[in-house]
Amino acid sequence: MALPFTTLRDLLRFGVSRFTEAGLSFGHGSSNAYDEAAYLILHTLHLPLDTLDPFLDARLLDTEIDAVMKVIERRAKDRVPAAYITHEAWMHGHRFYVDERVIVPRSFIGELLQDGLQPYVADPDQVSRVLELCTGSGCLAILAAQAFQNADIDAVDISAAALEVAHRNVDDYRLDDRIALYEGDLFAPLPGGRYEVIITNPPYVNATAMKNLPDEYRHEPELALAGGADGMDIVRRIIGEARKWLTEDGVLVVEIGNERQNVEASLGGLDLVWLSTSAGDDNVFLLQAADLPD
Repeated sequence: MALPFTTLRDLLRFGVSRFTEAGLSFGHGSSNAYDEAAYLILHTLHLPLDTLDPFLDARLLDTEIDAVMKVIERRAKDRVPAAYITHEAWMHGHRFYVDERVIVPRSFIGELLQDGLQPYVADPDQVSRVLELCTGSGCLAILAAQAFQNADIDAVDISAAALEVAHRNVDDYRLDDRIALYEGDLFAPLPGGRYEVIITNPPYVNATAMKNLPDEYRHEPELALAGGADGMDIVRRIIGEARKWLTEDGVLVVEIGNERQNVEASLGGLDLVWLSTSAGDDNVFLLQAADLPD
């Protein structure tokens, strides 16, 4: 009996149809069924992720077709984010190991680090200490180490399991000598000192939104997503303590997803600077040390 598929093109068409039929939600690296199917197929076949066209009409082995079909079905039936299937996530050209112990990296702060947070950080080369709170997989700490070449980075997470993943990524990038990982609740495990830059992508999803999360997001650790009734429980705590951890001209950068309305309702008295990202001007805000509460 002839196999129903023979080429990568056949599998790509089927994957897009299967994902669309299943009504999948995206946002863990891909934004649509086509990109997601192409990524999963190329990864499964050990092909370059940025090179699809030359292989579209290549005839595949039965074992290759079977492997791809299993991956497509797992994504469609179990609604597992693609990053958990491949155990990798990409941010700004950088690959990070991920699994279900951490949320899939997707922070817009990564964009802002590409130019060292200028103009709010006058000279990235002069930054000596950076802190990342709620580090998860450690991806932002690694990007910060690359943005601030002369800085030591401290990164904190309350989850020991998440820090196991972060350690693996820090090791992969050979940054053990510059990135120190701490287990604990926000600032509590830190040894002391002040930082020119604090960055954080904390849990910020409000309670109503948590109840309505697509199935894909329910595979992620709830601890890393849920921010209380208005999403601001952890954000308020960070704001309340940050000034004593910043230098006089230091900055705090906080990502809050779609929660700008709740941020302004909760922190409206502060001089928030909303930063522009590829998603618009509503996802990340910055506070100068002098504008933080004592």
